[in-house]
Amino acid sequence: MIRTSGSSAATADWLRELADAPPLTVFGRLDASPKGLTEPEAAERLARYGDNVVDPPARLGAAGRVAAAVRSPFVALLAALGVVFAGLGDLRGALTVAVMVTLSVAVRWWQRTHSERAVAALRDRVSMTTTVRRRADNGHQPSEREVPSHDLVPGDVLLLEPGDLVPADVRVLSATDLVVDQSALSGETMPVSKRQLAQSASDRRSTGRELVDLPALCFVGASVVSGTATAVVIATGPNTYAGSIARHTTGERPESSFDRGVRTVGWTLIRFMLVLVPIVLVVNGTVTGDWAQAVMFAMAVAVGLTPEMLPVIVTTNLARGAVRLAHAKVIVKRLNAIQDLGATDVLCVDKTGTLTEDRVVYAHSIDPEGRPDGQAAEYAYLALHFQTGPRIHLDEAVRAQLAEGGDDAEDLLIEALHDKVDEIGFDHARRRGTVVVRRQPGQHLLITKGDPDVVLARSTRARALGAVTELTPSGRAQARDMVRAHAEHGMRMLAVAVKQSPERAGRYDEDDEFGLTLVGFIGFVDPVREGAAEAVRTLREHGVAVKILTGDNEHVAAHVCARIGVPSQRIALGRQVEKASDAALRALVERTSVFARLTPAHKARIVAALREGGHAVGFVGDGVNDAPALRIADVGIAADTATDVAKDAADLILLEKDLGVIARGIVEGRRTLGNTLKYVHITASSNFGNVLSVLAASIFLPFLPMLPIQLVVQNLLYDAAQLTLPWDRVDPGYLRRPRRWDARGLTRFMLVFGPLSSLFDLMTFAVLWWVFGAGTAPAMFQSGWFVEGLASQLLIVFLLRVAGPVWKASRPARPVVVAAAAVGIAGLVLPLSALAGPLGLRPLPGSYLLWLGAILLGYGFAAELTKKLYLRRRPAWW
Repeated sequence: MIRTSGSSAATADWLRELADAPPLTVFGRLDASPKGLTEPEAAERLARYGDNVVDPPARLGAAGRVAAAVRSPFVALLAALGVVFAGLGDLRGALTVAVMVTLSVAVRWWQRTHSERAVAALRDRVSMTTTVRRRADNGHQPSEREVPSHDLVPGDVLLLEPGDLVPADVRVLSATDLVVDQSALSGETMPVSKRQLAQSASDRRSTGRELVDLPALCFVGASVVSGTATAVVIATGPNTYAGSIARHTTGERPESSFDRGVRTVGWTLIRFMLVLVPIVLVVNGTVTGDWAQAVMFAMAVAVGLTPEMLPVIVTTNLARGAVRLAHAKVIVKRLNAIQDLGATDVLCVDKTGTLTEDRVVYAHSIDPEGRPDGQAAEYAYLALHFQTGPRIHLDEAVRAQLAEGGDDAEDLLIEALHDKVDEIGFDHARRRGTVVVRRQPGQHLLITKGDPDVVLARSTRARALGAVTELTPSGRAQARDMVRAHAEHGMRMLAVAVKQSPERAGRYDEDDEFGLTLVGFIGFVDPVREGAAEAVRTLREHGVAVKILTGDNEHVAAHVCARIGVPSQRIALGRQVEKASDAALRALVERTSVFARLTPAHKARIVAALREGGHAVGFVGDGVNDAPALRIADVGIAADTATDVAKDAADLILLEKDLGVIARGIVEGRRTLGNTLKYVHITASSNFGNVLSVLAASIFLPFLPMLPIQLVVQNLLYDAAQLTLPWDRVDPGYLRRPRRWDARGLTRFMLVFGPLSSLFDLMTFAVLWWVFGAGTAPAMFQSGWFVEGLASQLLIVFLLRVAGPVWKASRPARPVVVAAAAVGIAGLVLPLSALAGPLGLRPLPGSYLLWLGAILLGYGFAAELTKKLYLRRRPAWW
């Protein structure tokens, strides 16, 4: 019976069972044949088990994307108000709210659809095929053929060669020097050997070993570094081990910094509404005696108190931010992640590939005493010329350096002077490899290269300055200290040793790799990315702490940190993370910037501990096992070269794996949040002031200070002007530290600047009542306040859009100025237009404009003075 989707534990048990079983038992469990499946059998299994695609999150249809776009407290609030308007028969109000909600939802839906298509396009860049063994329909002679990897099914027998990506979870049947890179799944940076199991029960037993460490299993996403193998597919698509991990990322992601902020701000506004609207209703109904009109007016006040365009403003800001990030080669999958990026104060990154170029480069060749000497590199190159077994990254770097000129003459000379005799293949368990060549008749030369500790243990002599001497204990210790010193400077070291022996018949084996003469060491580096240090400095200047989370050793990590400017005086190792309690880990992550020798599980714990400590955390990951940490983080970031599981779990996808891109994205997130919070603070405080003005007017006036339709139109005009805020400039000082939605700051702001605007509304009421005699002309009073209220709201935007003095701050963007001017002119013209009658407005005396100018001038000076006093005790509001 072939296993289908289940829990991670059940999937692991199934794979472990097949790893332990003999090959014939494996084929029996899979109901397959060592000769391969027939085409009809493969087609039937493909229909039964589905495409071989690890695609954890279910793709949302159009309805699902709409549902995701609707999830917002502001959208829910406006929708409820729209229902109330419709129930009370105010179809114009209901239609206004419906348009606002629809526009916001449409923009969010479009952005999500656009990003999902972009991610799908990344997957479609490469069409993979796999060599499988299939039988003809008559079930006889098998043949090899290429099939698309997504058409593989359990029971398929496939062939693996160097450069292949393992397309499914497979059980190795036979292998020759097979070495795979499974770092995307295990986090282990070095390739590992895989082989068919021996017949002894002790070799087959997998109990107590990590699943990814089992020698007979290869997993989807691994790449074949060297060697060949025949294997049988035992799990495909979501039934693979990677698929079982991916299923953990399909549920609701934890609430992010943005989600928490929006929720708290939404409830703050709702609480204001729940308190003030009933008061307006009772006061107005008691004074006028018209309770039906009082209900309508209270509902209009509710709309006036709510920043009803907030969903549209937020979404427009985010969409504009997504477009700007797209120009910086970043695909935004979750729109809200842009503002989470702006709130980020800790960025967790891996060293390899993000801070470094993720490649091994030849640095130098030295003798056993540390002097520059090219002999070690020359012997290594000679061995590589004849080596047919597995090659590691260090081998390729040597070959690339010494064959840099592309001159074939040296290779021809090697061929003329040497003959290959034998080879003891490199093995990651042995950590060394040997090539035997004949240099002259009657003499063989063994060239061994590998891990310095291993080669030193097998060396009895050393060659330096042309002389061969005994390798004394002190000389051996000195060599080890030198290797360690290089490692502390970020270098990987390869030891090279030789041994001459008389020509003989027969094969060489491991017993011959003793009594070697140490020739020297070759150093390699993973170059630090150009611009990494500048990106770290930019992040630090903007209040973001960079923490290095790497599986590499602490010496290499410390060297890279020194090059890029990350403090590394205190380095925590994976074993410390594993042993620490949750409370101890929260303390550890606060005081530590570099974590080394980590597994992906350690990374997830570190991210969770940082979030529990109140940080907004960004995490950069690319492996299958990074998916949980990507989901836990406030912002998950993956490169386009990451595994599909990582990209599905991420919020942002980098088309260029560069820390500088992330730094620019963080600044963009803050710019987006700044322009959003301008609208939230200014509009909420202004609307609160309007409600206070309504309350005061309702107590003393025998009529409504403004008709419900006038209040709705005034808000609509004001909000239309604010649609240009996403294009506004943001002062550089605001971008220097992380920013979040803060409900407490909003409440304070409303309680300070709301009453200030109400004070000047009351001055307007006094002028209209005593100067223009509007006490007996309700339409004039309502028209006068309509114009003053709209003009004061537009004015305060320019005063409060910056935290400092308005004459020293950045100029407003041209779209903001043009929109405000257009709306201001419309407000002045409406009482004179054909719409004046339906809106209950009437023309105003020309002299009123002089009074209006004086009131607005006083309001401007008062607002600047209040802002200066406010900022002495409080931080900037946006």
